[in-house]
Amino acid sequence: MENVIKNIIGKDISIGELFEERRSQIESHSAAVLNGFRDEAYDAFQETGIPSNKVENYKYTNLQPHFKGDFNFSTAPGELEQNVEDVFSCDVDTLETYTVYVVNGWYYPLNKVDGLPSGVRIGSLAQFAKEDPEFFEKYYGKRAPYLSDGVVAMNTMFAQDGFMVHIPRGVVVEKPIQVVNILMSEEPMMTTQRNLIVLEENSEAKVMVCDHTLSTDKFAVNSVTEGHIARDARLDFYNLQNQHNATTQVAGIYFEQHENSHVSTNNLTLHAGVARNNIELKLAGEHAQGHAYGLYLLDKNQHVDNFSYIDHAVPECFSDELFKGVLDDSSTGAFTGKIMVRPDAQKTNAYQSNNNLLLTRDAKINTKPQLEIYADDVKCSHGATVGQLDEEAMFYLRTRGINKEEATILLMYAFAYEVIEKIKVVPLREQIRELVEKRFRGELDKCHSCVVCGQKGTEISCL
Repeated sequence: MENVIKNIIGKDISIGELFEERRSQIESHSAAVLNGFRDEAYDAFQETGIPSNKVENYKYTNLQPHFKGDFNFSTAPGELEQNVEDVFSCDVDTLETYTVYVVNGWYYPLNKVDGLPSGVRIGSLAQFAKEDPEFFEKYYGKRAPYLSDGVVAMNTMFAQDGFMVHIPRGVVVEKPIQVVNILMSEEPMMTTQRNLIVLEENSEAKVMVCDHTLSTDKFAVNSVTEGHIARDARLDFYNLQNQHNATTQVAGIYFEQHENSHVSTNNLTLHAGVARNNIELKLAGEHAQGHAYGLYLLDKNQHVDNFSYIDHAVPECFSDELFKGVLDDSSTGAFTGKIMVRPDAQKTNAYQSNNNLLLTRDAKINTKPQLEIYADDVKCSHGATVGQLDEEAMFYLRTRGINKEEATILLMYAFAYEVIEKIKVVPLREQIRELVEKRFRGELDKCHSCVVCGQKGTEISCL
């Protein structure tokens, strides 16, 4: 395929040089609105580069080695040898969704969005940018920090496609919108994906993003999702990660909320090689509510870093944050959670908690909860725990005839359930409950089950 270029990034060519060499090809397959941000993003990237652990916000994850190597890089959508639906289909009858696919960062023409409410638009980011540039320009690049964060700058340099969701004023989309992100390649690949979600006043939607690998090759993924949630709107957003150990993914969500809006995010990492999740909520309208939840289950040498930043910019807003992790073998994790309360943000209520279970001596977690408060009439709390399974609870279960292995699984599941119960889509919650239990039983060492829909396909070794 003529638009796929192989480069040994970091050895023969840098990320910046790759962009300079391929810029004309990138822009020729893109929209003017997207191209208009590339100069500033490139200048910012020249200053910041890919973050290493010398950057304070990335101190627990050095991303530089993971974006170097022998990668394919595509400047146009590739032609797949087989239909995606032939290798990926949902088999959970009770989960009814509007479904779209993104393959290697490109919106795939197959979708199941018949019967959408009037005015709702779901589709390709690139196509929206070309067909409705005036609307698109109002929201694109307004929340993601491409001038200060090297990963977002890189994404903005290379951004060409992804998905976009637009819910017009007063429209409630009852069925969840399911975005299936698929990685598949015969050779290692670096991909960029840019997404945009816009909910106008008094609208409502549930968006489920499933990250899934269908081949064993090495992937480096840079994904950014911006969201603009207007007055009285409500968004439930789920990012569900089930990728093999050769995958590095940086996934950022950057949402701005206005008066009386409600946003709930839930990052569920059931399997990943290296994952860095950036979750940023800006509460920019009074009485806005932001909820950020996360669950990460790690074993072997896996690494997950969750970084959250909740910005209380105005008075009388509420935020609630809960992240939990279970780490086994030699896995490592990190959680950094920062709550910012601006000087005018009086009567803020903000709560943050991070709890972790370490199942072995070699498993490690770094946790850094933070409060930065510049107002005096607030209720804020934060905390973190790191420990092992409760010995008294284990003894109680063992004395009632439950063997050690089953008792361990029961205690781990009880620990994780507090996050699982935050999932409001009942079929999804039941599917996650089942998959979490299987994960604890060691039945998911083959990445053959889609987190969202339970799809069974070709087995992929997770190493």
